[in-house]
Order: sequence, then C-alpha cells, then structure tokens
Amino acid sequence: MKRIDEYLGQVKSVAIAGHIRPDGDCTGSCLATYNYIKTYYKEIRVDLYLEPIPNIFKFLARSDEIRSEVPKDAAYDLFIAQDCGDAARLGDAGRLFETAGKTICIDHHISNQSFADVNHIFPEASSTSELIYGLLAPERVTEEIAECIYTGIVHDTGVFQYSCTSQRTMQIAGELMQRGIPYTRIIEETFYTKTYPQNRILGLALLKSKLHLDGQCISSFITAAEMREYDVLPKHFEGVVSQLRVTKGVEAAVFLYETAENSWKVSLRSKEYVDVAAIAVAFGGGGHMRAAGCTAEGEPEEIIGRIVAEVSSRL
Repeated sequence: MKRIDEYLGQVKSVAIAGHIRPDGDCTGSCLATYNYIKTYYKEIRVDLYLEPIPNIFKFLARSDEIRSEVPKDAAYDLFIAQDCGDAARLGDAGRLFETAGKTICIDHHISNQSFADVNHIFPEASSTSELIYGLLAPERVTEEIAECIYTGIVHDTGVFQYSCTSQRTMQIAGELMQRGIPYTRIIEETFYTKTYPQNRILGLALLKSKLHLDGQCISSFITAAEMREYDVLPKHFEGVVSQLRVTKGVEAAVFLYETAENSWKVSLRSKEYVDVAAIAVAFGGGGHMRAAGCTAEGEPEEIIGRIVAEVSSRL
C-alpha cells in the first residue's frame, strides 16, 4: 500500500473507525484521514465513527463531525479501520466493517490479526498517525491534517520519550512543525495539563499502589465506587499507568479500573524488556511490547496476582 489515494478513486462512500475508548493516536489518525478525504475528495460521502473522544482533542479540525451512533441501515463501499488490532474492538462500527464492499486496516499493534482485505500493519512504527502520514500525499498535508497527525504521534510516544520513537518519527514531527502547527501548545494542553479530578484520582491511585517482585513491578486499581466518589470517567485515567511506570526501580506497571461489577480494564506498561503485549494477549487483549491492555473478570487483587506472575516469568 503506497498511498491511500489508490483506494479512493473508485468509491462513492467511505467509513472510518478506530478502537473503542479512543486515545490520542486513534483520534488523531482517524481525523487526519477524515480531513484528507473531506478536503480532496468532495464527491465521496465519508463518515467517521468513534466513541466520544476526550475533550482535550476537540480542538482538532472536524472533531465535531464525529459520529458516535452507528445507523442500522448504513452501508459503505470502503471501510478504513485505524489503530485497531481486531474487528471486535471497533465496537458498534464493526457492523459497518462486516457489510463494506472493501476493507482496509492501518495499524501498528504487534498483536494485530490482519483482519481486513488490505492490511497495512507495521508494529515498528511509533503510532498509527505516523503510518497515516506516510500514506498521504505530502504536498496535501494541510495544517489541520498536520495537527491531527502530530497529536497522535505525541500521545503514542509519550512526547517522544518511549522506545517506539525512531529517527523517522522525529523527521515526520519536524515536517509537521513546518506546516505551522502550534506544536508546543498541543503538547502542553493535551498531554501535560490535567483537570483537578484527574489529579485527585491519580493521587489516589499512587496512594493505593503496591510494589511486587522486589520493587520491579508496581500495581494499583480504582473501583467503580471510587470513580463515583471522585467524579471521574474512564477518560480521566489517561497517564495513570505511565506515572506508575516511572517509579524508580520499576520495570512493569499494572493499573486496573472497574467498568462493571467485578469487570476490569487493565493497562500494562514496561520500561525495557518485559513484553507486556504477550501478557495482554494471554488475557485476551493486545497492544505493543511496552504498552498493552486487556479486560479481566474477578477480584482486583487476584487479577493483579496473575499478571504479576506473568511479569515474574519474564524478568
């Protein structure tokens, strides 16, 4: 796959979607593609389907056009799945994927199952946003599109600090900066700035944290009752597991929050050598070597115990 344009010349309708609970890379990459088609293929009917995005990303162009509800009778010539490892994680938009005339998947998750007709999967890339930049005609990347791509790259690289950051990543970031984007403001307002409830729930997660394996692993969890008490939603947990990971001496971090009674969303991070994607896959999830996730049922201490055992076997 050289350019996304080669698939757009023969279609009249396109649906774009990313994974459930969209993060910065999912939101940024999907909006980049959506803006590209809206700008240069005005004859195509294009719709972007995502679950509600965090407020910090609503400055991105056309974010107000994102559709959160999937109509029952919709059908598309082409479906583009982005930043999504399998069709199940498309959520309700998966129905549109199943009925589309042709499907494309653009992703960088090592656990991706190559579930589309055309699969552009490169786990070595820093982000799906980086891959999208390579699939767009460079001279057609407007400032608005550049903002979307840059935001996605910033969030999946932790502002260029994670090991997924490559020379190519930095080169692309530099080219995007040349488009005149407010790159320092994007980083400050979408990555570092936190609301008061976010800071409070982070503080609680740190207070409740525990060390395992002689300090090489750290864990914490937040219950649904605590979420109600602190008036937070799942989107407010952005950055919690990464803050746990930076604890001195820690190689792997585990963070859980309750989504339903005894049902938990699990986030995993590592620094150098523990493959948390392999651990996540063992629990029915997926992701990257240094950042992955899954869902699990049961008591939080028991779930953490099983994950810590997996971490121990990889130390």
